[in-house]
Amino acid sequence: MLAKIHSAAVWGVDAYAVEVEVNATYGKAVVVVVGLPDTAVKESRDRVRTAVNNSGYKFPYGRVTINLAPADVKKEGPSFDLPMALGIIAASDQLKPIHLEDYWVVGELALTGEVRAVKGALSIALSARKHKKRGLILPAANASEAAVVAGLEVYPVRHLRDAADFLSGAAGILPVRVDPAEILDGFDAIEHDFADVKGQEHVKRAIEVAVAGGHNVLMIGPPGSGKSMLAKRIPGICPPFTLDEALETTKVHSVAGLLTPEQAMVTRRPFRAPHHTISDAGLIGGTANPSPGEVSLAHNGVLFLDELPEFRRSALEVLRQPLEDGTVTISRASGSVTFPTQFMLVAAMNPSPGSGGFGDAQRGRATALEIRRYLNKISGPLLDRIDIHVEVPAVKHETLLRPHAAETSADIRARVIKARQIQHERFAAKRKVRCNAQMSSKDLKAFVPLDTDSESLLRMALSELNLSARAYDRILKVARTIADLAGAEKVDATHLSEAIQYRTLDRQVWG
Repeated sequence: MLAKIHSAAVWGVDAYAVEVEVNATYGKAVVVVVGLPDTAVKESRDRVRTAVNNSGYKFPYGRVTINLAPADVKKEGPSFDLPMALGIIAASDQLKPIHLEDYWVVGELALTGEVRAVKGALSIALSARKHKKRGLILPAANASEAAVVAGLEVYPVRHLRDAADFLSGAAGILPVRVDPAEILDGFDAIEHDFADVKGQEHVKRAIEVAVAGGHNVLMIGPPGSGKSMLAKRIPGICPPFTLDEALETTKVHSVAGLLTPEQAMVTRRPFRAPHHTISDAGLIGGTANPSPGEVSLAHNGVLFLDELPEFRRSALEVLRQPLEDGTVTISRASGSVTFPTQFMLVAAMNPSPGSGGFGDAQRGRATALEIRRYLNKISGPLLDRIDIHVEVPAVKHETLLRPHAAETSADIRARVIKARQIQHERFAAKRKVRCNAQMSSKDLKAFVPLDTDSESLLRMALSELNLSARAYDRILKVARTIADLAGAEKVDATHLSEAIQYRTLDRQVWG
């Protein structure tokens, strides 16, 4: 007898439909899985057989053929265990499913018949709604994650028998309901506060501008000046997620298997800080089965690279496409996968291989040639893609010892949110532009018009600092953000002067 169960698989961060066809006939006792299964899918034969028997059903004696369609796409992972088992039970006439066409089924099986969590549940739920399916049957541990998709009924199952009884009409299961807006409203308390940082007021201002406009920022200063301390406090001033941003980020983390059991969504912007020994594949994603790298896991959040020159040159160069396009494409023999990478890059580095500032103190520890070699580890094209360069000097003892009353992260965050709201209204008609850093050259002409004085100031700065055309665009974007923080409708020379100040290290360090 032939049975057909509808399932799904994940490729990249999106899901596609898979039909699990099971045919049970007389003949030699063997189970054959076809349709380009990987090792995990092939091994499911033994898992499914044991799970079916331990759940009180009889595994058919004879030849069982399982086809995963479309047959020309490689199938990966254990998520087909549950649909395979249900198909075998139905093909052996132990189950008469009702309205099976209306549901997709995914889930990994334990040998006891227990249903275990799978990766990519949110992507599968979104695809099921796109295919106009009534509901999705999946592990209970993934139910909250999938239930954030409106217009789709999500039925959690904990055991193979639960799924079989539901499809046969012998038992009912209540669909899980989740309100994503309610989840996003519960913003967690700020863990690291800018009020703890003494001094470095100009650096805090630069970081505020960077977060308000989604700009990349590079901090340059000696060890112990507080670069890492400042970076760790950036998530506390980031604006809250929109629903679209939360869903996009949750999809990536779900595919990577980073969601905790029963976690519905990623509610805080990610902060990823990989070690400088990371490989190219670990940074941008890859391996034999393409999976998200650190740049994708930081999507809609912050990617912090401490000790930037210590990263491999090849790893830094592969950042150029993700920074420019907001996506990264990984090509393998099995096909190409595109992951989203709209993150804010925060980098930190010393001004020389040793310690010290930009003066003679550093030269006592490193020669001019050593300093040049150290700085040349970062290419010009990568530096051009970093909007803000700011020096972080060593904090004086007097500053550390005296009492201070610094602004809290909540105060800074309030200004950031206000500036982002202005940008949201400005780019309401542009779905792909969410902040000033994502503006195109065409957008700059429309939203950053310059008067005569501003044009003269910018022309002089470009000549003196010998900046590239890409740096010119970056200055305009940063100036637009500074104007938004000030509540100004137009960019004037004051805003432009501050934006130019954040590029002066181009000449001082690399010029």
